Amino acid sequence: MKKIGLISDNHSFDGNDMIKHLRDCDEIWHAGDIGSLKSIKEVRDLCTFRAVYGNIDGLAVRNEFDLNLSWECAGMSIFMTHIGGYTPKYYKRVKKILEETKPDLYICGHSHILRVMPDKDLDLLHMNPGAYGHHGFHKIRTILKFEIEAGGIQKANVIELGLRGK
Repeated sequence: MKKIGLISDNHSFDGNDMIKHLRDCDEIWHAGDIGSLKSIKEVRDLCTFRAVYGNIDGLAVRNEFDLNLSWECAGMSIFMTHIGGYTPKYYKRVKKILEETKPDLYICGHSHILRVMPDKDLDLLHMNPGAYGHHGFHKIRTILKFEIEAGGIQKANVIELGLRGK
């Protein structure tokens, strides 16, 4: 069993208010739009950290992370990218990857809208954790926590971090 924290779209905000929610995680995954590497230093030091870069990320972040990331975790295959769209209107680039690699879990960020939804046609679960930063049009800052065990998602929780804006 692995405890996962899923975050995205901090836009250089350090998010120290979310650290207390992630301390018990085995892995933390970031779905892009990091902004500055300094903003994720504390969260990266907590445990295994995986991330992709987003559309606002500059050269420093792009040199550290890839556009796409695929891996296995506790019996699940995962594909993560920042901009990918939602079922049934995936971006063409992403739909091709999903059809070819057939992940169990597809993760993206970008929209700042929290979503957890199945795609029955591609037989996968899609997750977008929303945004934990203050930049954007979202009203509530959010992250996701869940467990992966025996190839399935369990104990999924939305954590609301408060209103966007300072």
